[in-house]
Amino acid sequence: MNNTPQDWIASPGTPLRGTLEIPGDKSVSHRAIMLSALADGTSQIDGFLEGEDTRATAAIFARLGVRIETPSASRRIVHGVGIDGLKAADGPLDCGNAGTGMRLIAGVLAAQPFDSTLVGDASLSKRPMRRITDPLALMGARIDTQEGGVPPLHIRGTTALSGIDFTPPVASAQIKSCVLLAGLFAQGETIVREPHPTRDYTERMLAALGVDIEFSPGFARLRGGQRLKAGDITVPADFSSAAFFLVAASIIPGSELRLRQVGLNPRRTGLLTALRLMGADITEENAGEHGGESVADLVVRYAPLKGIEVPLDVVPDMIDEFPALFIAAACAQGPTVVRGAAELRVKESDRLAAMSNGLRALGLQIDETEDGATIHPGPVQSGSIDSHGDHRIAMAFAIAAQRCNGQIRVGDIANVATSFPGFDMLARGAGFGLENA
Repeated sequence: MNNTPQDWIASPGTPLRGTLEIPGDKSVSHRAIMLSALADGTSQIDGFLEGEDTRATAAIFARLGVRIETPSASRRIVHGVGIDGLKAADGPLDCGNAGTGMRLIAGVLAAQPFDSTLVGDASLSKRPMRRITDPLALMGARIDTQEGGVPPLHIRGTTALSGIDFTPPVASAQIKSCVLLAGLFAQGETIVREPHPTRDYTERMLAALGVDIEFSPGFARLRGGQRLKAGDITVPADFSSAAFFLVAASIIPGSELRLRQVGLNPRRTGLLTALRLMGADITEENAGEHGGESVADLVVRYAPLKGIEVPLDVVPDMIDEFPALFIAAACAQGPTVVRGAAELRVKESDRLAAMSNGLRALGLQIDETEDGATIHPGPVQSGSIDSHGDHRIAMAFAIAAQRCNGQIRVGDIANVATSFPGFDMLARGAGFGLENA
């Protein structure tokens, strides 16, 4: 992975126009590799995200004995080894920047008869892992972490996991998915009851691959010992990546963009709700379904936005989109209030602090709280922003620059490749002013 710091110089461009093909959904791509690897038979994945995070997950399963072919970009052929076919790797397994990868793979490896070690980059090595190691320990797993419960994760081999009935202390699809994946290997039933429903990609894909799983918003139950059947998977366009263009076209006068076949999982699209409450003009066309996931073209046109109090019940469904929302709020009429978003403090960076500090550096007033902020809109001034190696922070401030009175230098943008390879080229093609420094 390329960790060499790079910068962007971003400045106002032209109104955004055109039809964009957004890369494949990162969450679905991770799960497609993992579950096809554990299935009996051969699966074809189309629309796979060619990002560093998802490639790291594929590389890990290759090192665990799974043959994965790449006949063309965004396509993988996975020769599954079955639920009992993984082999010990010959050293640490590098998840790169992928929190999803590490947390979900830990659920799989916790039930293997061999020892494993999961490592990550500097950012991932600071992220909390007790939220998964605690429930896995209740199931019988033996996992050692560094002081503070952070990676590397040293997972000791066992074949004696037991199912649990678990209520996570925070709503997190990663925690839920980790426990369910471990539950595939456990004796008895595994149940997860969430304090608030989160995205259900894992449940939908398990069902599509033949697992008898019961799930509804906020609840999932499966019994261990089931086998997965290989199947072809089409990955929809990533809503979190589309979010940056939804916001950009909403705040740049004269813009109109079509974003093709974007995944609209209802546990993922809280930003759509929030933007529409703010007055955004976003319509859905050509609706369909890919592998159990709803998709549609999103057509977004410029519209004046107004500040809102973000409803608490949509916050968990837009946790990855808050950096983009902060930029929309900065360009709206009237303040926007965010509460209930403490989870933002333990993402790739402390996103509440990073977005608040960045907007202040551009002349805006932000009242930061422990679990949110009030964003007061105003003119966006020139300045320099440290993205803290966080891909979503970097892309958010590239959007802010399109409404700037000069230019913004966005620092440390190398990790954009983890989730949205080619973002800068796609953005320039649509009308952004964006250059490599």
